[in-house]
Amino acid sequence: GMQFVKIPVGEFYMGAQEEEMYSDRDERPIHQVSIGYEFYIGVYEVTQEQWKTVMGTDPSEFKGNDLPVEKVSWHDVEKFVDKLNEMEGTDTYRLPTEAEWEYAARAGTSTAFSFGNDKDRLSEYAWYDGNSEKKTHPVRMKDPNPWGLYDVHGNVAEWVLDEYHSNYQKAPTD
Repeated sequence: GMQFVKIPVGEFYMGAQEEEMYSDRDERPIHQVSIGYEFYIGVYEVTQEQWKTVMGTDPSEFKGNDLPVEKVSWHDVEKFVDKLNEMEGTDTYRLPTEAEWEYAARAGTSTAFSFGNDKDRLSEYAWYDGNSEKKTHPVRMKDPNPWGLYDVHGNVAEWVLDEYHSNYQKAPTD
């Protein structure tokens, strides 16, 4: 029941300028990254129903089949991916790298958000502190980014394949 979208080859500027709203210093320095291959990424976060189908349990605090799974560690997600690959008889599935995730989330844009720089439109695209009532919400309830991905600006945080770095000083550019 998982849906994926093909992300095209391309280049983008990863990270954020100092003056970009809602950015953190660990998103600097901004740098150009080339994605030299197409890849697929989930259209929305893994739901609790999907997690239960693969893992048999649901660790989430907020319950609902169409809510994103939460309260999972990076290691939990790696086990999910391993089991999904085993169920499908493949080794195709993996977490995206941070660069792949940001490239897909930005969807060919160069603005603070995939819909532009107007923070007043954020509630059309995201669940965040100002409108979430401190809980998760069903996936696909807000508008998608230009490449058809939902919830890239909020709801829950996403795990990525690579380890955390406090800045992009030694980040790969391809």
